[in-house]
Amino acid sequence: MTSSSSAGAVRAVVQENIPASARSDETDASPAADVQAQAAAPKKRRSPILPVIVLALLAGASWYGYGWWTDGRFLISTDDAYIEADIAIISPKVSGYVEQVNVVENQAVRAGDPLVTLDGRDYQIALERARNAIESAQLAVSRIDAQIVGAGAALKQAEAQRGALEAALRGAEINERRAGGLASKSIGTAADLDNAKVALDQARANLIAGDASVASAEANIGLLRAQRDEAVNAIRAQELARDQAQRDLDFTVLRAPYDGVVGNLAMQTGDLVSAGKRLAALVPLTSLYIQANFKETQISGLTPGSKVRVHVDAFKEHDIMGTVTSLAPASGSVFSMLPAENATGNFTKVVQRVPVRIAIPPEALAEGRLRAGLSVIVDVDTRTAPSDRAVAQVD
Repeated sequence: MTSSSSAGAVRAVVQENIPASARSDETDASPAADVQAQAAAPKKRRSPILPVIVLALLAGASWYGYGWWTDGRFLISTDDAYIEADIAIISPKVSGYVEQVNVVENQAVRAGDPLVTLDGRDYQIALERARNAIESAQLAVSRIDAQIVGAGAALKQAEAQRGALEAALRGAEINERRAGGLASKSIGTAADLDNAKVALDQARANLIAGDASVASAEANIGLLRAQRDEAVNAIRAQELARDQAQRDLDFTVLRAPYDGVVGNLAMQTGDLVSAGKRLAALVPLTSLYIQANFKETQISGLTPGSKVRVHVDAFKEHDIMGTVTSLAPASGSVFSMLPAENATGNFTKVVQRVPVRIAIPPEALAEGRLRAGLSVIVDVDTRTAPSDRAVAQVD
């Protein structure tokens, strides 16, 4: 007999020993107890969290998919973009002591406003010296002009003397011929003929001296005229020196080259500054632009004239609509201080980035909130790219 059959026999014996009335009561009570137990047990409800999460995920995926299909697939984006500006470095052209700092940090200035004033007394003295030199050179020209007038009178006197000597030569020739004729007829004496010849020779020599005097007077006039030209050139040189001194004096006042905001002041009153030293920086807040560094795999879809959505990290209220103006002629690594040399050693390919300039609309610049160096996120909308004909007209 197995263990299961023995257990069944035991249960049968136990049930036989129980009275029939007790067994019937137990049978009738068990269904009622089951009903009460089921009524007392709380009913389990399914949690609504899981369906809500599923619906939210489906809705988010649908919203994202719709946005990508209708807009996102046409955008070329990068967060490697910053607001840039052509910042002017304020440096003196001349050296000197700082006499006055005319601006303060972060002050807005207009073109031509004085920023820094240097001590200009030394340059004022140089200017006065140059002006005095010009006056001296002008007086020298006046003196030479007077000398030229005197030389002209001397020339006329020499010419007059030469005319007199020519007349004397003609008279001596006449006397010599007369004396010769008389001597040939034995009327005159040989002494008279000799005296006439001597007088003729003297007249000829005097005429030669007269010609030399005229030539000397003419040469003197030429010399004086050359000296006058030299003095005039000296005046021009002194005028250039005066203009240079005036420029140096003007450079003692450093002025703003354009409208902007002053920053990075690096001097104070009394400092001795040398030419070329960096004193301040001027940022043109009305001429800001964006430089976005796109990957080389993205530039195929970039075209000048395309509209750009610009999100400034510092101002999240609304985006700015910019315009692509140009693409750099080379990647950033080409213009770096130490360009990569890929012809030697091991090679690891690195995705290059190409700078793209994006114009900021004037109305956004007029608000005055943008600053150079701020980070931005740009999304170029390829749907707004102009046609080839429009691009050619822009170029």
